[in-house]
Amino acid sequence: MVGTHPSLPPATGPAKVWLVGAGPGAADLLTLRAARLLQSADVIVHDGLVEPEVLAMARPDARLISVAKQRSRHSVPQAGINAILIAEARAGFRVVRLKGGDPFIFGRGGEEVEALILAGVAVEVVPGISAAIGCAAQARLPLTHRDAASVVSFVAGQCKGLSDQVWTGLAGPGRTLVIYMGLANAADIAAKLMAEGLGADTPIAVVADGTRPNARVHCSHIADLGALVAREAIASPAIIIVGDAVAHAHVPAHFASLAARAEEVI
Repeated sequence: MVGTHPSLPPATGPAKVWLVGAGPGAADLLTLRAARLLQSADVIVHDGLVEPEVLAMARPDARLISVAKQRSRHSVPQAGINAILIAEARAGFRVVRLKGGDPFIFGRGGEEVEALILAGVAVEVVPGISAAIGCAAQARLPLTHRDAASVVSFVAGQCKGLSDQVWTGLAGPGRTLVIYMGLANAADIAAKLMAEGLGADTPIAVVADGTRPNARVHCSHIADLGALVAREAIASPAIIIVGDAVAHAHVPAHFASLAARAEEVI
Protein backbone atom coordinates (compact mmCIF):
# COMPACT_ATOMS: atom_id res chain seq x y z
CA MET A 1 0.00 0.00 0.00
CA VAL A 2 3.03 2.23 -0.35
CA GLY A 3 2.74 4.92 -2.97
CA THR A 4 1.26 8.26 -3.82
CA HIS A 5 -2.07 9.44 -2.48
CA PRO A 6 -4.76 9.17 -5.16
CA SER A 7 -6.30 12.58 -4.47
CA LEU A 8 -3.95 14.74 -2.43
CA PRO A 9 -0.86 16.51 -3.67
CA PRO A 10 2.24 15.84 -1.57
CA ALA A 11 2.79 18.25 1.31
CA THR A 12 5.66 20.66 0.97
CA GLY A 13 8.69 20.52 3.24
CA PRO A 14 11.17 17.84 4.32
CA ALA A 15 10.11 14.24 4.90
CA LYS A 16 8.70 13.77 8.39
CA VAL A 17 6.76 11.19 10.40
CA TRP A 18 4.90 11.74 13.66
CA LEU A 19 4.80 8.74 16.04
CA VAL A 20 1.58 9.33 17.94
CA GLY A 21 0.26 7.52 21.01
CA ALA A 22 -3.44 6.68 20.62
CA GLY A 23 -3.88 5.89 24.31
CA PRO A 24 -5.36 2.74 25.85
CA GLY A 25 -8.73 2.78 24.09
CA ALA A 26 -11.20 5.58 24.75
CA ALA A 27 -11.03 8.23 22.03
CA ASP A 28 -11.39 11.14 24.43
CA LEU A 29 -8.16 10.16 26.20
CA LEU A 30 -6.15 11.34 23.19
CA THR A 31 -4.00 14.39 23.73
CA LEU A 32 -4.95 17.60 21.95
CA ARG A 33 -1.74 17.37 19.92
CA ALA A 34 -2.58 13.83 18.81
CA ALA A 35 -6.06 14.88 17.70
CA ARG A 36 -4.68 17.86 15.78
CA LEU A 37 -2.16 15.69 13.95
CA LEU A 38 -4.81 13.12 13.02
CA GLN A 39 -6.89 15.90 11.49
CA SER A 40 -3.98 17.13 9.38
CA ALA A 41 -2.34 13.86 8.29
CA ASP A 42 -2.37 12.67 4.69
CA VAL A 43 -1.50 9.08 5.66
CA ILE A 44 -2.17 7.29 8.95
CA VAL A 45 -0.36 4.01 9.56
CA HIS A 46 -2.16 2.47 12.53
CA ASP A 47 -2.11 -0.52 14.88
CA GLY A 48 -5.01 -2.93 15.16
CA LEU A 49 -5.93 -1.96 18.73
CA VAL A 50 -6.69 1.64 17.77
CA GLU A 51 -10.42 2.18 18.24
CA PRO A 52 -12.60 3.15 15.23
CA GLU A 53 -13.64 6.32 17.09
CA VAL A 54 -10.01 7.41 17.12
CA LEU A 55 -9.55 6.70 13.42
CA ALA A 56 -12.75 8.65 12.74
CA MET A 57 -10.87 11.79 13.78
CA ALA A 58 -8.83 11.58 10.56
CA ARG A 59 -9.63 13.79 7.60
CA PRO A 60 -12.20 12.18 5.30
CA ASP A 61 -9.67 12.06 2.49
CA ALA A 62 -6.78 10.68 4.58
CA ARG A 63 -5.45 7.28 3.64
CA LEU A 64 -5.51 4.69 6.44
CA ILE A 65 -3.01 1.81 6.38
CA SER A 66 -3.54 -0.95 8.95
CA VAL A 67 -0.47 -2.81 10.18
CA ALA A 68 -2.35 -4.76 12.85
CA LYS A 69 -0.34 -7.16 14.97
CA GLN A 70 -1.57 -10.17 16.89
CA ARG A 71 0.25 -12.61 19.12
CA SER A 72 2.71 -14.65 17.05
CA ARG A 73 1.44 -13.09 13.82
CA HIS A 74 2.15 -9.75 12.20
CA SER A 75 0.10 -8.70 9.18
CA VAL A 76 3.10 -6.53 8.26
CA PRO A 77 6.54 -7.30 9.73
CA GLN A 78 8.34 -4.49 11.51
CA ALA A 79 10.77 -4.00 8.62
CA GLY A 80 7.77 -3.60 6.33
CA ILE A 81 6.20 -1.00 8.62
CA ASN A 82 9.47 0.94 8.63
CA ALA A 83 9.58 0.80 4.83
CA ILE A 84 6.00 2.13 4.54
CA LEU A 85 6.74 5.06 6.83
CA ILE A 86 9.93 5.96 4.99
CA ALA A 87 8.39 5.68 1.51
CA GLU A 88 5.28 7.69 2.35
CA ALA A 89 7.29 10.44 4.05
CA ARG A 90 9.78 10.63 1.17
CA ALA A 91 6.83 10.95 -1.22
CA GLY A 92 6.02 14.18 0.59
CA PHE A 93 2.97 13.14 2.59
CA ARG A 94 2.24 14.11 6.18
CA VAL A 95 2.53 10.72 7.89
CA VAL A 96 1.19 9.80 11.32
CA ARG A 97 2.22 6.46 12.77
CA LEU A 98 -0.62 5.83 15.21
CA LYS A 99 0.22 3.37 17.98
CA GLY A 100 -1.90 2.02 20.82
CA GLY A 101 -0.97 3.33 24.25
CA ASP A 102 2.35 5.17 24.27
CA PRO A 103 4.88 4.69 21.45
CA PHE A 104 7.78 4.13 23.83
CA ILE A 105 6.17 1.61 26.21
CA PHE A 106 6.15 -1.78 24.45
CA GLY A 107 5.18 -0.04 21.22
CA ARG A 108 8.40 -0.56 19.23
CA GLY A 109 8.58 3.18 18.88
CA GLY A 110 12.31 3.14 19.51
CA GLU A 111 12.88 0.80 16.56
CA GLU A 112 10.84 3.00 14.25
CA VAL A 113 12.60 6.18 15.36
CA GLU A 114 15.98 4.58 14.66
CA ALA A 115 14.89 3.39 11.21
CA LEU A 116 13.51 6.80 10.26
CA ILE A 117 16.61 8.67 11.43
CA LEU A 118 18.88 6.28 9.54
CA ALA A 119 16.77 6.94 6.43
CA GLY A 120 17.12 10.68 6.85
CA VAL A 121 13.45 11.18 7.73
CA ALA A 122 12.61 13.64 10.49
CA VAL A 123 10.54 12.19 13.32
CA GLU A 124 8.58 13.59 16.25
CA VAL A 125 7.11 11.50 19.07
CA VAL A 126 3.78 12.45 20.63
CA PRO A 127 3.18 10.58 23.90
CA GLY A 128 -0.03 8.78 24.72
CA ILE A 129 -1.60 7.44 27.90
CA SER A 130 -0.18 3.97 28.39
CA ALA A 131 -2.44 1.02 29.21
CA ALA A 132 -1.06 0.81 32.75
CA ILE A 133 -2.06 4.39 33.52
CA GLY A 134 -5.44 4.27 31.79
CA CYS A 135 -6.50 0.90 33.21
CA ALA A 136 -5.39 1.74 36.74
CA ALA A 137 -7.26 5.05 36.63
CA GLN A 138 -10.47 3.42 35.44
CA ALA A 139 -10.25 0.83 38.21
CA ARG A 140 -9.40 3.59 40.74
CA LEU A 141 -6.31 1.55 41.55
CA PRO A 142 -3.27 3.60 42.63
CA LEU A 143 -0.04 2.26 41.16
CA THR A 144 1.79 4.11 43.92
CA HIS A 145 0.48 4.63 47.44
CA ARG A 146 2.22 6.07 50.48
CA ASP A 147 1.26 3.00 52.51
CA ALA A 148 1.88 0.37 49.84
CA ALA A 149 4.21 1.17 46.94
CA SER A 150 6.80 3.73 45.91
CA VAL A 151 8.21 1.79 42.91
CA VAL A 152 6.42 0.78 39.71
CA SER A 153 7.85 -1.61 37.10
CA PHE A 154 6.48 -2.32 33.61
CA VAL A 155 7.25 -5.77 32.20
CA ALA A 156 6.34 -7.54 28.96
CA GLY A 157 4.85 -10.93 29.79
CA GLN A 158 5.07 -12.14 26.21
CA CYS A 159 8.68 -12.16 25.13
CA LYS A 160 11.48 -14.40 24.02
CA GLY A 161 13.24 -16.29 26.82
CA LEU A 162 10.45 -15.78 29.36
CA SER A 163 11.69 -18.72 31.42
CA ASP A 164 15.11 -17.09 31.68
CA GLN A 165 13.82 -13.65 32.64
CA VAL A 166 14.72 -12.64 36.18
CA TRP A 167 11.66 -11.37 38.08
CA THR A 168 13.39 -11.05 41.45
CA GLY A 169 12.88 -7.59 42.93
CA LEU A 170 10.20 -6.53 40.45
CA ALA A 171 7.37 -7.40 42.82
CA GLY A 172 7.18 -7.44 46.59
CA PRO A 173 6.82 -5.05 49.53
CA GLY A 174 6.73 -1.44 48.42
CA ARG A 175 6.54 -2.32 44.72
CA THR A 176 3.89 -2.53 42.03
CA LEU A 177 4.44 -4.70 38.98
CA VAL A 178 2.43 -4.07 35.80
CA ILE A 179 2.57 -6.88 33.24
CA TYR A 180 1.64 -6.15 29.64
CA MET A 181 0.77 -8.98 27.22
CA GLY A 182 0.83 -11.53 30.03
CA LEU A 183 -2.43 -13.45 29.66
CA ALA A 184 -1.06 -16.36 27.65
CA ASN A 185 1.70 -16.94 30.19
CA ALA A 186 -0.25 -15.93 33.29
CA ALA A 187 0.11 -19.24 35.14
CA ASP A 188 3.84 -19.48 34.37
CA ILE A 189 4.42 -15.87 35.39
CA ALA A 190 2.64 -16.41 38.70
CA ALA A 191 4.64 -19.57 39.40
CA LYS A 192 7.90 -17.82 38.60
CA LEU A 193 7.10 -14.84 40.80
CA MET A 194 6.22 -17.10 43.72
CA ALA A 195 9.32 -19.25 43.13
CA GLU A 196 11.40 -16.09 43.38
CA GLY A 197 9.88 -15.16 46.73
CA LEU A 198 6.57 -13.39 46.16
CA GLY A 199 3.91 -14.32 48.71
CA ALA A 200 1.06 -16.43 47.34
CA ASP A 201 -1.49 -14.03 48.86
CA THR A 202 -0.11 -10.94 47.10
CA PRO A 203 -3.05 -9.00 45.62
CA ILE A 204 -3.45 -8.86 41.84
CA ALA A 205 -5.85 -7.24 39.43
CA VAL A 206 -6.47 -8.03 35.78
CA VAL A 207 -8.03 -5.18 33.79
CA ALA A 208 -9.41 -6.24 30.41
CA ASP A 209 -10.46 -3.82 27.66
CA GLY A 210 -9.38 -0.95 29.86
CA THR A 211 -11.01 2.48 29.26
CA ARG A 212 -13.47 0.91 26.81
CA PRO A 213 -17.23 0.58 27.51
CA ASN A 214 -16.87 -3.20 28.05
CA ALA A 215 -13.94 -2.90 30.49
CA ARG A 216 -13.72 -5.50 33.25
CA VAL A 217 -11.69 -5.58 36.47
CA HIS A 218 -10.90 -8.93 38.10
CA CYS A 219 -9.22 -8.90 41.53
CA SER A 220 -7.65 -11.89 43.30
CA HIS A 221 -4.21 -13.01 44.52
CA ILE A 222 -1.12 -14.16 42.66
CA ALA A 223 -1.59 -17.88 43.35
CA ASP A 224 -4.98 -17.67 41.62
CA LEU A 225 -3.80 -15.71 38.57
CA GLY A 226 -3.67 -18.54 36.02
CA ALA A 227 -6.97 -20.01 37.17
CA LEU A 228 -8.60 -16.56 37.20
CA VAL A 229 -7.68 -15.90 33.57
CA ALA A 230 -9.11 -19.29 32.55
CA ARG A 231 -12.17 -19.12 34.84
CA GLU A 232 -13.26 -15.70 33.61
CA ALA A 233 -12.18 -16.34 29.99
CA ILE A 234 -10.24 -13.08 30.03
CA ALA A 235 -9.07 -12.07 26.57
CA SER A 236 -6.65 -9.46 25.28
CA PRO A 237 -6.18 -6.59 25.52
CA ALA A 238 -5.57 -6.81 29.26
CA ILE A 239 -2.94 -5.91 31.81
CA ILE A 240 -2.03 -7.60 35.08
CA ILE A 241 -1.23 -5.50 38.16
CA VAL A 242 0.59 -7.15 41.06
CA GLY A 243 1.29 -5.74 44.50
CA ASP A 244 -0.12 -4.40 47.76
CA ALA A 245 -1.32 -1.24 46.01
CA VAL A 246 -4.09 -3.36 44.48
CA ALA A 247 -5.62 -3.68 47.95
CA HIS A 248 -6.11 0.10 47.92
CA ALA A 249 -8.24 0.01 44.78
CA HIS A 250 -11.75 1.46 44.98
CA VAL A 251 -13.28 -0.37 42.06
CA PRO A 252 -16.32 1.48 40.60
CA ALA A 253 -19.78 0.11 41.32
CA HIS A 254 -20.27 -1.51 37.91
CA PHE A 255 -17.21 -3.68 38.65
CA ALA A 256 -18.36 -4.52 42.21
CA SER A 257 -19.61 -8.03 41.45
CA LEU A 258 -16.25 -8.99 40.01
CA ALA A 259 -14.44 -7.63 43.08
CA ALA A 260 -16.83 -9.50 45.38
CA ARG A 261 -16.20 -12.78 43.57
CA ALA A 262 -12.46 -12.24 43.95
CA GLU A 263 -12.87 -11.75 47.72
CA GLU A 264 -14.65 -15.12 47.89
CA VAL A 265 -11.71 -16.76 46.12
CA ILE A 266 -9.19 -15.14 48.46
